[in-house]
Amino acid sequence: MTLNLQDLILYRDAMILIINKPKGYAVHKGKGRKPNLEDYFHQLQFGLPNPPGLGHRLDASTSGCLVFGRHAKALRRLGVLFSSGQIKKTYWAIVKGHLPQESGVIDLPLAKMNDRKSNWWMKVDPNGQRAVTEYKVLGKTAEHSYVALSPITGRTHQLRVHLEALGCPIVGDPVYGRETPDLDDDYLHLLARSIEIPLYPKKDPICVTAPVPGHMLALMKTFDIH
Repeated sequence: MTLNLQDLILYRDAMILIINKPKGYAVHKGKGRKPNLEDYFHQLQFGLPNPPGLGHRLDASTSGCLVFGRHAKALRRLGVLFSSGQIKKTYWAIVKGHLPQESGVIDLPLAKMNDRKSNWWMKVDPNGQRAVTEYKVLGKTAEHSYVALSPITGRTHQLRVHLEALGCPIVGDPVYGRETPDLDDDYLHLLARSIEIPLYPKKDPICVTAPVPGHMLALMKTFDIH
């Protein structure tokens, strides 16, 4: 299926682009046949000599705000901001069960695991890299919780593993939390909801919000949100 990335643009200026990444697309080309966004980066050149580059990454199954640098200078600036923790990212997730508190901090180190079939996954490991996530419960039903998440670190699959470690895997997660059946809709209920980037020193931060994707709407409507 042909993808038009220009239709997904949430923000654009001379330095950066932010798109609403669709679910099911890897951000880079891989060894498999999974659809990827890299095949379409050229659609975002807008007259510049080269396609933009990724400022960060999202899992293939995650939708929402994805940031690009339009040229080398922009990518260097984004690299500094992301690595120094100056960019604020907020995710929304719908999880199974109820978290231990209405708000809190998950501080559990993560390590990459492999098996003989070249499959890999992330796991809580005391010898792993430090991983910290702040969370706040925004709504609850008998079976699910609607949660806002702010990753302080940026480890692979961090939010998914941290929530599973608390006994609250994300609905539709294809890797973590498969022990219990999901809804018929098997898509990951995780959205990179908003991002705040202090890109220009003398201007207010760039604040962008992504809409809730269709596959999350049915469950979102079950929460009594104030």
